[in-house]
Amino acid sequence: MASKARLKEAYGVESKHGAFYTGGNVEWHEDTLFCQTNSSITLLDTERGLVDKTIGEENTEEADTIQTFTTDGQRIVSSHKSGLLKLWNKEGEVEKMWKYIHKGPIASLALKEDKLASGGSDSLVRIWDLQHQACILSLAGCQGVVNVTKYHPFENKLFASGDDGKISCFELENGAVTHMYNAHYSKVTSVVFAHDNLHFVTCGRDKVIILWEFNNTTALRTVPTYEAVEAITGLPVKFKLPGFKSESDGIYVASAGEKGVIRVWDVKKAKEVFIQTNSLVSPSLEEGGLAVSNLLLNAKAKALAVVTVEHNIIIHHLKSFVCLKQFIGFSDEILDVSFVGKKDEYLAVATNSNDIKLYSNETMNCQLLKGHTDLVLCLNTSKTNPDLLMSSGKDNTVRLWLLKDGTMACVGVGLRHTGSVGSVAFSQTSASFAVSSSQDTCLKIWEIPSKLEGNLDLNCTHTVIAHQKEVNCVSVSPNDRIIATASQDKTAKLWTDSLTLVGVLRGHRRGVWSIRFSPVDQVVATSSADCTIKLWSVADLSCLKTFEGHESSVLKLEFVSSGMQILSAGSDGLLKLFLIKTSECVCTLDEHDGRIWALTLNRDESKLVTGGTDSVLIKWKDITEELKLKRQREGEELALQEQKLSNYLQNDQLLKALKLALKLNRPATTLRIVQDVIKKGDNGLADTVKLLRNDQKESLLNCATNWNMNSKNCQPAQLVLNILLNELQTGEFRPVGLKSTVEGSLPYTERHFKRLTQLMQDLHFINYTVNCMQPHAKSVNN
Repeated sequence: MASKARLKEAYGVESKHGAFYTGGNVEWHEDTLFCQTNSSITLLDTERGLVDKTIGEENTEEADTIQTFTTDGQRIVSSHKSGLLKLWNKEGEVEKMWKYIHKGPIASLALKEDKLASGGSDSLVRIWDLQHQACILSLAGCQGVVNVTKYHPFENKLFASGDDGKISCFELENGAVTHMYNAHYSKVTSVVFAHDNLHFVTCGRDKVIILWEFNNTTALRTVPTYEAVEAITGLPVKFKLPGFKSESDGIYVASAGEKGVIRVWDVKKAKEVFIQTNSLVSPSLEEGGLAVSNLLLNAKAKALAVVTVEHNIIIHHLKSFVCLKQFIGFSDEILDVSFVGKKDEYLAVATNSNDIKLYSNETMNCQLLKGHTDLVLCLNTSKTNPDLLMSSGKDNTVRLWLLKDGTMACVGVGLRHTGSVGSVAFSQTSASFAVSSSQDTCLKIWEIPSKLEGNLDLNCTHTVIAHQKEVNCVSVSPNDRIIATASQDKTAKLWTDSLTLVGVLRGHRRGVWSIRFSPVDQVVATSSADCTIKLWSVADLSCLKTFEGHESSVLKLEFVSSGMQILSAGSDGLLKLFLIKTSECVCTLDEHDGRIWALTLNRDESKLVTGGTDSVLIKWKDITEELKLKRQREGEELALQEQKLSNYLQNDQLLKALKLALKLNRPATTLRIVQDVIKKGDNGLADTVKLLRNDQKESLLNCATNWNMNSKNCQPAQLVLNILLNELQTGEFRPVGLKSTVEGSLPYTERHFKRLTQLMQDLHFINYTVNCMQPHAKSVNN
């Protein structure tokens, strides 16, 4: 049994991985990818795979939508649906903001020094002076939406193109069109300037790449690509590819489009010199879209980045075209997650996709595991062989995956279910079998072969109709002898390893979402849509405990701390940690904005990963030891401060003692110090209060308000209030929340005033009575 020292107190957020690219523009400067989302621009560090900064507003319904943006690596200019152009620095601060005067949205932006070019849907290009936020030129000549704007790299000219496929070259001194390049028959998607300062290259959806001279409006070379080209990028003067070496006088561009592969062209010779054979992009022509939306070159990193219409960013090495990294810009709803690998070095994630995303834990580099033909719903890693992963989905299949040398491949498929397979689980003592449960109400056992080679058909050894409704979860006991199922029919059931019914667990009022075996005791825990977690005895099927605390459906649960605690996730986005012995909720973690469907822990339970409907993957770490050390340091510091306070009081250093007592929030000690100051004279208290800082005076005011509630302490309280209110009138004291403090003091002050007034009247009456009795006493004596 685990000791109390191993009990967990809290988990802290280690990192968050949400949507950093949801479509639109992407630019690459140094090691940072600038990516567009609905209302913000995210800066992704390609080395660490983490978002360093988010510039703009949170992606809410009321946020000001970004139309497009551009950056030079230091400054960022964005256009917004509200009709504003905003200039940001790299720290995310708005430096300047002004109204653009285009009739309609802005489609493209280009930045050069202090000049900004904006291409609008009104067929106009406007040149802006960033120093004064003034439009200095309005350029007409394009037709339709101006989707390409690019400054000439060496002269004061601008190239722009609209929907008609014509490319206009504007002289920025007077705004005149100096050249009109007309050879494309469809929309131009990209313009690239050659390194020889004489030529430029264009591409379009008319399936050609064209080489031009700056001062010649006749096309020099037209290269047929036989695919709609969405983006091209110029390549360095000297570079090598597998089986090809560039020539110094050649002009080379890389292109990408609807076929989803990178192709390199020698445009001078109108020749394709390289075609990628290891593309990770799957064309989506059936859906009517292009496979690749952008292509970026980073000469310093010697890498090419492919931006796909599925919001993935794939970085290839320029020389070998090996995929270096792949980042998933938008994952949609996260349905399940599981650690993979002997050292938990990978993280498998199931989203609203047919593909499983296999992330590297350190860099968040991603591999897409293709095989399922419909949405993947569940993932489970073998405890005895962490390189084995089983998945299930809406295609009614289960798939077995094997991790080898950093690459995961499908080695087995099970095809016997007739409905969506919502849950799978491996055996615990060995990876000899796995179980699956489905929407078809069936529970199946699959034999796992000892030799995993090729793509095997998994053998189903046992099948049983387990429940009356959909089976939500299945789990295997630590000794592999009992299998547990949880269903929408409000029950959980226990089965033998040959699927003979052991018993039914009844007690939940709504569907049961999750079930887990304790790693040390003969108990199971279930979570339900009735907002409760129940602990059941495997021996007699009785309910041992009910945990309450969630206010919505409890979707996932796991035993932690050697079975002494339960970690649960709810549809309200909350994670809760329960102590089984006392049924106490130790901590509540609130970082998700929607249902938490996915919850997994690594082997030593030091790390935790969650995901849900908010499309955010959160990595947590156990901070129990950190909290203990923090409390220990705070205790030591408090003891030191208490000793200092005692020394000040003993040495009659009342001002220092008063400041320290206020800092430590000791109202009783503060009262004693104030009373000691008063004993030395009223002026002494006023002089002492004047030496306090504003925040210390605020603390003293709060203390005096509390003292004022007790008639025994009304004198020092009223003296302090009088001094502070006088300083308020002179402007020496400026408290926060004065109104509520004074309103709280008034009733007690009036009560004290009435009591003292009555006391004065009684004293006057006694004096009067004594004075009246004195003449009578004299006459009696006489």
